[in-house]
Amino acid sequence: MAQPSVSPPIATRPATKGSDFAPLLREIKAAGLLERRTAAYAMAIGINVALMAATWAGVAILGSSWWVLLLAIPLGVLTTRAAFFGHDAGHQQIGGSRKLHDAVGLVHGNLLLGMSYGWWNDKHNRHHANPNHTDKDPDVGEGVLVWTLEQAEGRTGLHGWLSRNQARIFFPLLTLEGFNLKVSSVLFLRRQHSLLGRPRREARLELGLIAAHLVLYFGALFLIMAPGQAVLFALIHHMFFGLHLGSVFAPNHKGMEMPDADTQWGHLEKQVLTSRNVNGGLVTDWMMGGLNYQIEHHLFPSMPRANLRFAQPIVRQYCERIGMPYVSTTLAESYRMGLRHMHEVGSELRAAQQ
Repeated sequence: MAQPSVSPPIATRPATKGSDFAPLLREIKAAGLLERRTAAYAMAIGINVALMAATWAGVAILGSSWWVLLLAIPLGVLTTRAAFFGHDAGHQQIGGSRKLHDAVGLVHGNLLLGMSYGWWNDKHNRHHANPNHTDKDPDVGEGVLVWTLEQAEGRTGLHGWLSRNQARIFFPLLTLEGFNLKVSSVLFLRRQHSLLGRPRREARLELGLIAAHLVLYFGALFLIMAPGQAVLFALIHHMFFGLHLGSVFAPNHKGMEMPDADTQWGHLEKQVLTSRNVNGGLVTDWMMGGLNYQIEHHLFPSMPRANLRFAQPIVRQYCERIGMPYVSTTLAESYRMGLRHMHEVGSELRAAQQ
């Protein structure tokens, strides 16, 4: 199996003056890679919407035939694509207007997926500000899964079993992520709705769009199919969507550096040392929504997705010049690294049972 490609360790880096990030930013700007690609996004979004409409047309044509269940899989792929567009809108990658991005995000997140664009932005922006930081990154906070020995310590009962076995049950758990996104979104918006002022109005709009999604989605399924088929279709669709989306985000940070309160890193170190790229070509780029270039995305979150592959060699060469470790590996190896980390986190709990 291919090993990760890593630049020299950070301890060998020569001393530099000022910000390590500033010269890289100048190179990226000079290459024009931060310029918006609105027309390309409009075409890609239009194609994805058309394919989703065609899939739903296929659902209507097949009707109550059991063959209709097969269409839940391509629909899962296309709804994951919609999630990628919502993600890019949250990072202001598409155009020059915040209103445009909010509109794209609300349509793709709330209306098409039934999840809150506002909740996702709040959570994801905190992740970008402090990736893999156990106190500040919500993606590595203690929950169903744990990411450090300290988080795993003392867990008993169901939580203890989950922590001991989290590496082997990780992918099965991802099949629940599609449902978790909806539930977490509604819980977040209910809390927001209780606040005064503008957030309350935004929460009302988001809740209304999610309600519209649920009515249209389940209304269509129960109108076209028998109740049992409709429920099974929704289960397959959401399980595949959760597995696909979770599998895209999983390789990016798990098993990488995890800074704590005593870590003093600049922007370049904070983003590069905690992130890992996944090697591949255009198919990998499409299936992972460009997030296989995780290092470049974290360094330049507003960079249009299509430009990330052009930024990658510039960033890698720059990191090599200054002695910054840069990890890029295969998809299989990235999963292995992440699962190994999760297995090691549960080691003390497993040892205590023996």
